[in-house]
This record gives sequence, C-alpha cells and structure tokens, in this order.
Amino acid sequence: MDRRTFAVLCELLRNTGRLKNDGLVSVEEQVCIFLHILAHHVKNRTIRNRFYHSGETISRYFNSVLSAVLQLHNSLLVSQDPVPENCTDERWKRFKTCLWALDGTYIKVHVPEVSKPRFRTIKGEIATNVLGACSRDMLFTFVFPG
Repeated sequence: MDRRTFAVLCELLRNTGRLKNDGLVSVEEQVCIFLHILAHHVKNRTIRNRFYHSGETISRYFNSVLSAVLQLHNSLLVSQDPVPENCTDERWKRFKTCLWALDGTYIKVHVPEVSKPRFRTIKGEIATNVLGACSRDMLFTFVFPG
C-alpha cells in the first residue's frame, strides 16, 4: 500500500468517527499495526516487540480497526445490478441475471531465471494465468493473478 492510499484509509476511518486517537497511539499507528499483522501474518508477540506496546494493547487496537473497516463495507463495496431480462445489447443479452463476465488468460511475464520453471506453460512460454471479471461497462471489478 502506498502512502497516499494509507493516508486516505486513515482519514476515512477518522472522519466516519469509527476510529480516534487513543491516548498515546494515533489512528495512523493503529492502522499500521492492523495492516502489518494482515500483510505479514505475524503473531501478537512479534508486533508487541516491534511497536513497543503490550499484547493486550495490540489486540485491542487490531480489533477496533477491524471493526471500523468492517463497518465501512456499505461505502467501500458497491454491488452490481444484474443484466436485466429485457437486455438488447448483443454482448450481454445471453448473460441475463448475471453480474459480471468472467474470463482467464495467460499473460507473458519477465521473472528471474530461477523462477522460470514455475511460470513455464505447456507451450513453453513464460507466463502466468490471470482471471478477470468485468462489469457491463467494461470495468474490471475483480482480478486474480496466479
């Protein structure tokens, strides 16, 4: 996550009133603890030593940020409308009541020499398989590389 995205997330959690500075720990540090645990899958003991807080404090802030993020689901996740039954668009009329179009493809990649066997396809190319879903307005809503 880049700095701008981190700042936007902190500001969003702060402005909605779901997260506040608590004593000596700022919202930014609370979110940093939360993201560090999620990104690196580390134990409470490791975070406790890294951020110089007690295990109980780490656990409390993790749970408060998790609760705040989960409460944002209505504003962050927008559900798509399914393709209507009376759709006349040639591209979408066969997908009545579907939300997205889903397809997978191979994309050529440049990887270090030691990793090439892992990315070699049955045709001998160095590529990775990518699954994508797009909405009716041709915007990607989900991409799963690998």
